Amino acid sequence: MSKKVPSKEEQDLFREAVQDVRPLQAEPRHKPPRRKPSPRPRQRELDEAAVLAEMLCDPVHPEELETGEELLFIRDGLQHKLVKKLRRGELAIEAELDLHGLFREEAREAVVGFLTECRQNRVRCVRIIHGKGHGSQQKRPVLKQCVNHWLQQRDEVLAFCSARPVDGGTGAIYLLLKRG
Repeated sequence: MSKKVPSKEEQDLFREAVQDVRPLQAEPRHKPPRRKPSPRPRQRELDEAAVLAEMLCDPVHPEELETGEELLFIRDGLQHKLVKKLRRGELAIEAELDLHGLFREEAREAVVGFLTECRQNRVRCVRIIHGKGHGSQQKRPVLKQCVNHWLQQRDEVLAFCSARPVDGGTGAIYLLLKRG
């Protein structure tokens, strides 16, 4: 079957018949699909808020403060070889947080923000400088015990220990975090 080509007369007749026709300006029959919001880790946010609240209501008493003793925390199941490397300062420090001059609440917020940023950037080994307390009113390491307490509550913390003297000694810690 071949297509029939309209004659010149038929084409003119068609153009005359549709010359006043204009497209309709109607609303579309269906709305475009709405973009779904990006997923938020709501449960993790709730968990972190609960930990923050717990950290605030668990005061550190002066008699619990250490004075120059080393800190050491290791989660069950962590390889001894890895802990040994951490304690010797043999793991590359990928990020650092210095808490000098901060009050307890400011330091807590800084630690939480730092850990969140480390997790987002897949950082594995960091150093946190909490100080030796020489600048505090009691001349004691106030933030040291706080940091010790806060970090043990965080699931992403695998281990931490006091740093080597060259990296701050008992005024700083090396911290090993879970990957991703």
